[in-house]
Amino acid sequence: MASFKSDKILINKPAEDIFTFLSDFNNFEKLMPEQVTNWQSSKEFCSFTIQGMADLAMEMGPKTEFTQITYKSKGEKPFAFDMTTSFQLVESSQTETQITLNADLNPMVKMMASRPLQNFVNILVNKLKEVVE
Repeated sequence: MASFKSDKILINKPAEDIFTFLSDFNNFEKLMPEQVTNWQSSKEFCSFTIQGMADLAMEMGPKTEFTQITYKSKGEKPFAFDMTTSFQLVESSQTETQITLNADLNPMVKMMASRPLQNFVNILVNKLKEVVE
């Protein structure tokens, strides 16, 4: 399984606010890069297309209140994956946040998809900071 970790960023919001925002897929559209099209979401599910790459769908997975949320791939998409957002409160109104994407990629797909997937998690975490602050 390939693992892609975003940069750790400091967000000037309490972990509770970030956790609440990321517990609803309807908020995720604001975080997506411009290459994402065909966005559809509910609180517990989302699907979208990354242009030139794949159609993907995710559903909410396990949550640990104010410290971690896991999202899981759904349906017959090109590869199985999970994505975890981790939060660590630094001060009462500052939270260190990181997104990790684990994907079950064959060696050829891994070679082609590694850079776009790494960029994807970094874009998500940076847009998260932008949107919630």
